[in-house]
Amino acid sequence: MSRPRPKMLILDDWEGELRTAPGADRLRQLADVTVLDSPLADVPDTELADVRVVLAIRERTRFDVAMLDRLPLLELILQTGGHAYHIDLDEAARRGIAVPLWRRHDACEAAMRELTFGLMIAALRKFPEAHHSLGTGRWPGLLGGTLRGRRLGVLGMGLQGAAVARLGQAFDMDVVAWSRPGSRAAADDGVPRLPLEELLGTSDVVSIHLRLTAESRGLLDAAKLSKMKPGSVLINTARGAIVDENALAEVLQDGPLQSAGLDVFTTEPLPEDSPLRNLSNVVLTPHIGWTVREAFAEFASGAAGQLEDYLASCLDPRELAFTPAARRRPDAVGGVLPR
Repeated sequence: MSRPRPKMLILDDWEGELRTAPGADRLRQLADVTVLDSPLADVPDTELADVRVVLAIRERTRFDVAMLDRLPLLELILQTGGHAYHIDLDEAARRGIAVPLWRRHDACEAAMRELTFGLMIAALRKFPEAHHSLGTGRWPGLLGGTLRGRRLGVLGMGLQGAAVARLGQAFDMDVVAWSRPGSRAAADDGVPRLPLEELLGTSDVVSIHLRLTAESRGLLDAAKLSKMKPGSVLINTARGAIVDENALAEVLQDGPLQSAGLDVFTTEPLPEDSPLRNLSNVVLTPHIGWTVREAFAEFASGAAGQLEDYLASCLDPRELAFTPAARRRPDAVGGVLPR
């Protein structure tokens, strides 16, 4: 007896890339797939009543209680990230919704660290000012600086931070790091660890690679930003809420910061009235650290693997593909299925 294919939504495919990614064909074999290029909030409730699987594109859709109420038969939220900041996990677990986290992001991680150094170079070599000047018919004499010989302070030495540290060494930078207390990051990697305030006060470039937690939220507040080395550069490709953006705008205007490169913001899209939009010494990108074609190909193939794992976790393959939560394997309910 063939098993019916569950109804599945691929959310927020703004770029139109998942629709044609190779892995999407495998998803269509496993499920009745609809791809959305507009917000889930715009879809009528009647079209969500029988949806059992969704594929979330990073954090573009928030799954709070109100959203989960609109998806009464939802059983599986496929992820394209190694975290689930945008999901009320307690509520998902209470409803028996499985939330597998996908740990392998080769293309995504490469893209993010490449952007990190792109922002560093753009800030140090004053790309925005150069572009604007040429666009208005001027030929400015701009004096920039090299990465070579400068101190790079890395905040967070997890997978991404450690890779950025190695790249910094390849650029002949003097690399130091700070890790949050209790971090499991290896300390035998040849990168000296400094207290946070010492790192901020001595680094020419500070690059943030921390997870957003209760401890890291607002970590770089007005007091800490004011203690950064005069003429230094701040790069943030991690999470916007780690930095107090109003305080950052002030130190970019009045010192000590020379410039900043930002790909992430506390509120996204960045509000039109954000003071950061009006500063000439800031390089702003709209959270594009992970939006590369290679990453979307990984998202589709990874999601297909997640869905296959989920279907295989049913107690009895002769049963329907999706069964009531109480009959599913306990470790598949509201938990993590490794990939």
